[in-house]
Amino acid sequence: MHFIDEATIAGVLCMQDLIPVMRQTMIDFSRGRIDQPPRRMSAVHPHGGFFGSMPAASAHAVGAKLVTFYPDNAKKNLPTVMAAIVLFRPETGEPLVTLDGRLITEMRTAAVTAAYIDAVAAPDVKTLAVLGAGAQGRRHIEALSHVREFEEIRIWSRTPQRAEQLAAEVGGKAMSREEAVRGADVVVVATSSTEPVLEGQWLRPGAKVASVGWAGADSAEVDAATMSHVVIVDSREGTLAESGNIRRFNAQIYAELGEVLDGTRPVNPDATVIFDSIGMACEDIAAAMLVYDKLGAESKSA
Repeated sequence: MHFIDEATIAGVLCMQDLIPVMRQTMIDFSRGRIDQPPRRMSAVHPHGGFFGSMPAASAHAVGAKLVTFYPDNAKKNLPTVMAAIVLFRPETGEPLVTLDGRLITEMRTAAVTAAYIDAVAAPDVKTLAVLGAGAQGRRHIEALSHVREFEEIRIWSRTPQRAEQLAAEVGGKAMSREEAVRGADVVVVATSSTEPVLEGQWLRPGAKVASVGWAGADSAEVDAATMSHVVIVDSREGTLAESGNIRRFNAQIYAELGEVLDGTRPVNPDATVIFDSIGMACEDIAAAMLVYDKLGAESKSA
């Protein structure tokens, strides 16, 4: 079976194409057009890692992702998330292609957040706070720049040098967690922390927050006060099983993102809103199909 490597994926996958695909994928999932069991994550105890399997099927895309998450890889200058995605032909079940899944995972997560912010944030939001200066922090700044124009980008990291480096790259400013969050219109929390790094008391009324980090089903990167606001999730079933933000604080889920995007569960523009994102197989499969189709189109035009 043909393998598509990360360099090839990077040459064709872009946010302006991916964000609308993720938006439609979330709507299709919430409308029941995608069959997707909850992902299975197994702890790799001797090495502090996790190994997961994530299948999904629809009329247009069938596939599965095998993914590893090793938080300590950051100390070894290795990606914390690595993956492989296998696609099958929906009409016949024939194997189509295997793709490297690291970049796809990174980009689709940020693209889903961008679809969320585009739906719930005011058009004139100006300040973005990012807690976490790793791959997801960097990618979220890129993705959100496609849906809003931020005048100020504030960055915090447990490693101050990483915050300073990312701030220099994007024209932002490194600062403390509280300084970054207070008064910010949009807040992204993208860490592998097992305990809250965001305190809800820092949020301004009406802030729009995305929590995209994950370190286990009983870990939480935001606190109970944060989760007391309007909570949107990618999947009710998935977050109830795997999100420590939901599970630890008994947070009440208002809607799935797909329901917000298709207008069936509208959000008060003045509300403080939290998007709890654990990531779903259907996002990976849809992004992988986008890559496959774009490469096919390129080969036909060559």
